[in-house]
Amino acid sequence: MNQSLALPAGLAEHPGYTRVFRPGHLSIGFVAPLEGYPDSPAPTMANHAVMARLADDVGIAALWLRDVPFYDPTFGDVGQILDPMVYAGWLSAMTRNIAIGTAGIVAPLRDPLIVAKQATSVDQLLDGRFLLGLASGDRPGEYPAFGQPFSQRAARFREALEIIHTVSEKEFPSYRSQHHGSMDGALDLIPKPAAKRLPFIATGRAGQTLDWLAAHVDAWIWHGFDPRGMTDVIPQWRQACAEHGYKPYGYGCWFDLDPDPDAPIEPGRVLRGGRHALIELWQAQQEAGVTHLVLNLKPTRRRPQDIFEELGRHILPLFPAHTPTIRESAR
Repeated sequence: MNQSLALPAGLAEHPGYTRVFRPGHLSIGFVAPLEGYPDSPAPTMANHAVMARLADDVGIAALWLRDVPFYDPTFGDVGQILDPMVYAGWLSAMTRNIAIGTAGIVAPLRDPLIVAKQATSVDQLLDGRFLLGLASGDRPGEYPAFGQPFSQRAARFREALEIIHTVSEKEFPSYRSQHHGSMDGALDLIPKPAAKRLPFIATGRAGQTLDWLAAHVDAWIWHGFDPRGMTDVIPQWRQACAEHGYKPYGYGCWFDLDPDPDAPIEPGRVLRGGRHALIELWQAQQEAGVTHLVLNLKPTRRRPQDIFEELGRHILPLFPAHTPTIRESAR
């Protein structure tokens, strides 16, 4: 592999990271819940076990979990309802190959030591399939509930990321922080990650510059599928990463697979079209440097089982996920 496209240090054989992120290859993931709920802020979660297994079986690269502690009527979407770290632990027993990620833990509102403990524990249960996505949060009403100032979210995000890095990778670490306490080398966080280290994924900008993200995270998930926007953002991201090595880029969006395979892609905020048009779009985006899609089924009225079966038969073979495991790579 060209050195400029080498994966970040410590992640070249990471089971979850390499399943999702490979230079020159686009993979397809979904954000939970794996069902449509176009007329409601909340999903039913009625078949979430069945759908998680089906996503795993058909070859979806990753299942991403959102961090939404409250129902805020001004936003009108509560994600998968369940706490993402608790749900990730449950999914570890329900799946075999699919990567499980958070998209993303609202770092300024959570204690970074607790996040580190949860993340490394989940990673052990998943045999290295966990991806720690972090965000700064876009719902101002949540901050007073946690006693945190919304204006400090960017600084708290930076500090939390550094602390999670430190305690999950170093033994008996020492550090001082402005917002989150300190350690003096007398304590060691256990467990450590199942793989060499946790992959850190930025979901959104988190109030940071692209240069800062390029220096501190292992991939960036943005939003929107507009090809015109990507002609600007992908070169900007590559330029920001120039001094730090290859860092994958992906995006998330609402998604609906039209049952008519020849349906064109419709304009609007929802990526909706038939499989032929979607394949053409995603192949072009793969060539442009998009590495991962995080698709949200909220607007669909189709049965998710039908969508996944069509994806598995006609689309995923063109955008396959890699399926390493720690045990296999150790053989």
